[in-house]
Amino acid sequence: MLTGIDVSDRQGAPDWGAHAGTGVAFAFARASEGAAVTDASFGRNWTAMREHGLVRGAYHVARPKSGAEPAAGHFLAVVESAGGLAAGDLLALDLESSGGLPPAEVAAFAVAWCEAVERRTGVRPFVRTYASFALAGNCAGLGGHPLWISSPGRPPGDPEVPAPWRAWRIHQYAHSPLDLNVFPDGLRELTALGLGPR
Repeated sequence: MLTGIDVSDRQGAPDWGAHAGTGVAFAFARASEGAAVTDASFGRNWTAMREHGLVRGAYHVARPKSGAEPAAGHFLAVVESAGGLAAGDLLALDLESSGGLPPAEVAAFAVAWCEAVERRTGVRPFVRTYASFALAGNCAGLGGHPLWISSPGRPPGDPEVPAPWRAWRIHQYAHSPLDLNVFPDGLRELTALGLGPR
């Protein structure tokens, strides 16, 4: 089982060397949100994660009213401006807010966003969500994407898995002092979910 963290500019400047030294194997950094917000720390985090030998991932915070194509384009532009993707890099959609839209519209946004990102990169994005949000119908049609489930308070590696998924791939099990995650397999299996060799 691999240990990971996820960060945004709200955490300030992580000490990536220290994290790598304590056994953190992978990390995700927020790249963008909606169709216009860019995380101010993403470029620095994206470079530092690679420099310290971590499997790195970029995530986008979904704001379904922004529209799938503009949001996907913004996300990929932010990643590209930070140096782009390398083999093994992971991508994810953080789908935890409806923005007041009904579940069917939220799910349609998420499916279209994921399809747009996969079409342009060849990487199938993880979907990070939580059980009650998924069970309300906001994640319909996303069962083929690897599940990153936010289930704090559950033992690491034993999250609740909501439909439409049958299994989890990343479990976010704590939010303090950082967002802490586990992946059940090894580095080869994790990087196989990211960008393939070019």
